[in-house]
Amino acid sequence: MPSIASAQDSTGDTTPASEATDLDAIVVTGRRAADRLAIDDKRSADGQVDAIRADDVGRLPDQNVAEAVRRLPGVTTVNDQGEGRYLTVRGVSPDLLNVTLNGQTAAAPEPESRQVKLDDIPSALIGGVTVSKTLTPDMDANAIAGQVNIETVSAFDRNRTFGSARAAYGRYDINGENPYEYDASFGSVFGADRQFGAVLAVNRSDRKIGSQNVQNPGGWIEIDGNEVPEGLEVRQYNTHRQRTGAVANFDWKASENASLFLRFMYSKYQDQETRDAFAVELDEDGISPGSATSGTFEGAEAVRAIRTREETTTSFTAATGGEFRFGDNRLDLEATYSRANKRDPRRDEWGFVAEDVSGSYSIGPRSYDFSFADDAAFDPSNFEPDFFEPESRRAVEDLYQFRADYVIPFGTDGSDLQVGFKYLRRDKNNDVDGEAWEYGDGGLTMADVPGGSFDAVFGGRYRLGPLVSGSLADAYFDANKGEFEEDGEGTLSATLAGDFEIEETITAAYAMARLWFGNVTVIPGMRIERTEGSYAAHAFDVESGSLDQAFNVFGSRSYTDIFPGVNIRWDAGDNLVVRGAVTRAIGRPNYESIAPFVEIQGAGSLEPEVTMGNPDLDPLYSTNVDLSVEYYVGNRGVLSAAVFYKDISSPIFAVTRTDQDGVFGGLPLTGAEVGSWENAEKATVSGIEFNAQYELSFLPSPFDGFSVGANMTFVDSEAEGLPARTDTVPLVNQSDRVASVQVSYEKYGFSARLAYTYRSAMLNEASEDDPEEDVYWDSLKQWDIKFGYEINPRWSVFLEGSNLNDAMMRAYVGRRERTMEQEIYGWSARMGVQFKF
Repeated sequence: MPSIASAQDSTGDTTPASEATDLDAIVVTGRRAADRLAIDDKRSADGQVDAIRADDVGRLPDQNVAEAVRRLPGVTTVNDQGEGRYLTVRGVSPDLLNVTLNGQTAAAPEPESRQVKLDDIPSALIGGVTVSKTLTPDMDANAIAGQVNIETVSAFDRNRTFGSARAAYGRYDINGENPYEYDASFGSVFGADRQFGAVLAVNRSDRKIGSQNVQNPGGWIEIDGNEVPEGLEVRQYNTHRQRTGAVANFDWKASENASLFLRFMYSKYQDQETRDAFAVELDEDGISPGSATSGTFEGAEAVRAIRTREETTTSFTAATGGEFRFGDNRLDLEATYSRANKRDPRRDEWGFVAEDVSGSYSIGPRSYDFSFADDAAFDPSNFEPDFFEPESRRAVEDLYQFRADYVIPFGTDGSDLQVGFKYLRRDKNNDVDGEAWEYGDGGLTMADVPGGSFDAVFGGRYRLGPLVSGSLADAYFDANKGEFEEDGEGTLSATLAGDFEIEETITAAYAMARLWFGNVTVIPGMRIERTEGSYAAHAFDVESGSLDQAFNVFGSRSYTDIFPGVNIRWDAGDNLVVRGAVTRAIGRPNYESIAPFVEIQGAGSLEPEVTMGNPDLDPLYSTNVDLSVEYYVGNRGVLSAAVFYKDISSPIFAVTRTDQDGVFGGLPLTGAEVGSWENAEKATVSGIEFNAQYELSFLPSPFDGFSVGANMTFVDSEAEGLPARTDTVPLVNQSDRVASVQVSYEKYGFSARLAYTYRSAMLNEASEDDPEEDVYWDSLKQWDIKFGYEINPRWSVFLEGSNLNDAMMRAYVGRRERTMEQEIYGWSARMGVQFKF
């Protein structure tokens, strides 16, 4: 979100401390004040944290939570359609990051994994985000990557009546569409003793996003000593993405010793996407290299396809609780219910195919091109129907949580003892309904279902040509179903293989102390967690199973773990803080990998194929060692450095084994290819992190409005013990280098920020046995800029530009010159107006 209010120094009326930070009797507002509050959060925390706070009108500086947090040290994003979706902290997968909302575990809408989509949550509804990189015993242990806590605003944070409204309108360069967004918030404290507080906030955004993609539909093969791509696929995405969100928080200070709260949060994320594709898949026998960088091909197959997808994800959280004081002791209670509901009513794909395509290819250092001998691949009448695969899906996760925390101060130095309890129950299910159809007899060609034409993508470099109309193809299917033949095995597999039900309960208790020894604080403690899970899924043979069969494979697992830990803080000087921590954490397997499903294809063939979950997977365990040094300049700036090391046992990887004999889903099989998930032996993550942030207020006016910030993290990871691999591989989604730089200015009602973010290449998928076949996401660099002007204390305007350098997402196989995928999004711009009081 843009920085609206300016940071102006004045000697006028002061504002509440939660809204502006008072330093040397100067009141500071806007983004600079929010940054000061984030520094205060970091300095006062029990462990190593980094934070970002909303400004005094409730705005984080970016579009969604993931985009805002990626500018913190050691944090990067996993993107979707050019927008941050998941967070990777210090090189550890988003699956192992604990995401909480106001301190309670957030529900995960994705059916396969535990990772929480942070692009579902509009940043306009958030008061702040804290990334905890070391754990204390009062935090969930399921946090090898750390914890991200998303906080909504309480009326007592500002202790007055406040409100704001904002509207924005923009443009996407790649498709010329105009996104828009609006939000509003209102909060107040009221009652005879100002004992009641309420905050209401709403947000709505509507964006039509475009992207263009080129990829290799196969891999790279060697012919006559030359490496050649197996094909080329050109894609165009048109996505209509809508977000709706609301927050309602209510507080009651019932007495000096009791306060109660009620919190609600709702978000709705809607995605409608059309993907047009044109692919050429080469026949290895028809490839004739002329050199290492060029050659010809013949007998290739061309495919034109359209995928139509609709997705609606809703998340709802309701929490109630309170704080109760008994003398100096404090009891905190909270009960929370959350539901994430992901519905995909339509995930349909049509494919049309043409044979005997010929042409030539040329390979460059970071990309390659195809050209064609004639226009046969661009004549829709040459394309016959190949497949029609309609699918729908629904995934639901319900979370029931209760926690109690009791703090007992003792001594005269501020020490205390804290004990607590937490109960969490998770009910997760995934239900997929799919069909697979092949074309039989009839005269249908792609020319009968025209969807228009798009000349080329990537600035005219790659031809796309005629498109398929999904609606016309659907209508033809409904009217002429007799011309199609259902692939019964494909339908059965698409309907049953992904279905599962999981129930998981985690019961935890902890004890910890905060012990003050002069300028040293020691926080020892221990947490114990009991995990119990039961799982249900389908085992079936695609040749004899039925669509209506009930779950017939069940599994269960229970284990108890103890997580000791200690955090130490040494206030070595007035402005110098040294921290150290040794902690333990757990990473529980993803839902898909532990669901005990069994899918069998070709049971009667010489090489049957089996895909199966593994409910016997062990969780990951990590021993974490952290050390940091932080130097503060009041709350105007901070210089910090941190080193970290994680020793992870039993990391999980997908594996495939061949020539396996045994009983699978009740069927005895010989020579089967079996794909599943297994624990490797161990992995390590180590790194060093640097951060600098400072206001240049010592400069003469007007240059005292400048602030600068930069951070850089170096990470290395190694996993060993993968089946069929004797080497070590990095962890998935781990970049060796992550950095960001920001320069901002706030004075005279004017605000501006120029931001740069960078991450190096990271592993996306590890090959079963060949490092040359590992798939990597290439490095990513992005520039963003924002301007704001405060017309008067109530009205302001803003302008922002994102991805100014048209950063491209790129993947490669083994080496950078072996391109796997490229995707571009273009730049975007928004402008708008805001009112506050």
